[in-house]
Amino acid sequence: MKLTVSTLTVALGLLALASLPSTSVGADSLAAPTQAKVDGIVKDIQTWAADPALVSAVKAQNTALPPDYAAMNQDKWKTLSVLDPFVRGFSKNPVGEFLKKKKSEVLAEAFVSDANGLKVGFLSKTSGWSHKGKPKHDVPMTGKTWQGQVEMDESTGLQTVQVSVPVLDGDKAIGSLVVGLSVAKLSQ
Repeated sequence: MKLTVSTLTVALGLLALASLPSTSVGADSLAAPTQAKVDGIVKDIQTWAADPALVSAVKAQNTALPPDYAAMNQDKWKTLSVLDPFVRGFSKNPVGEFLKKKKSEVLAEAFVSDANGLKVGFLSKTSGWSHKGKPKHDVPMTGKTWQGQVEMDESTGLQTVQVSVPVLDGDKAIGSLVVGLSVAKLSQ
């Protein structure tokens, strides 16, 4: 076999790429048994998203956004500590309390957003204030369920797969419920 400089260069390049650490394990798919577990959990979170208290809270925020919410942006959000009273309010409000009751070892994170992608409640501080413009919020706003790729979640530090469902008022999407599922716990 005759090796040329270009063949050797390509081979070394592929070897170098293969040795790089990945922040996205199994980015395009999960093993069939793990995906089946995710599918079952999606049915559960669709039920959560239909809870009258959760729907009511999203409707209320869509109708009358508090001034401090309107003044918040991504840059300000990133500077806030998890102990900041503004941040803590989202885990202590009725939506945050509702999500705490749903917490399990598989559930790494959960948050509810209004029609504009702004937080209504969550288990713990999210990496972003608004998720509008991202598929995890925009797809559910069309009435469909979304599932992301397996990735390292920056807010939890865990390998997760996020799934999101619409919060519906009748047939109309008024917000989104996003959950991050621990891949390690799903695989057990």
